[in-house]
Formats: sequence, structure tokens, C-alpha cells
Amino acid sequence: MALMITDECINCDVCESECPNDAISQGEEIYEIAAGRCTECVGHHATSQCVEVCPVDCIVLNPDVVETEEQLYEKYLTLGGR
Repeated sequence: MALMITDECINCDVCESECPNDAISQGEEIYEIAAGRCTECVGHHATSQCVEVCPVDCIVLNPDVVETEEQLYEKYLTLGGR
């Protein structure tokens, strides 16, 4: 599954720079995660880096984008991972 940021986001700016796929950007009110670029850090790290640094735990699985770890890895490869 891709991740998403809930409206509990406090715009602290720490998650954006942690994303190896540049999937996180500032939205109109809070940060947003582009599901098409989010691999939950599969291929890069053992854990989702944005989740690790979020001080308010507002980054959760996106129920609208269900993906297996294999699918996330394929997305990682498509995005230029090696």
C-alpha cells in the first residue's frame, strides 16, 4: 500500500526530505504523498522513513491504494531503483 498523510499533519517539514522517491510535497493545507511514487521505502530502506520521523504519527497506509510488497518493489524499479 502507498502511504498517506492525515489532516493531523502539523506541517513540520521533516517528512519531505526523507522520501527517497520524492513522493512527498506540500499541498494546499498539509503535506501530501503521491501514491504513484510511494513505495513505502521498499528498495531503499527496511522501514518507511517518513513514518519514522513524523512527530505526530499522521502518516498511515492509504486504504485506496492496496499494493503487495512485490508490487511496491516493481514500482521502485520503475522509478529508477536498482
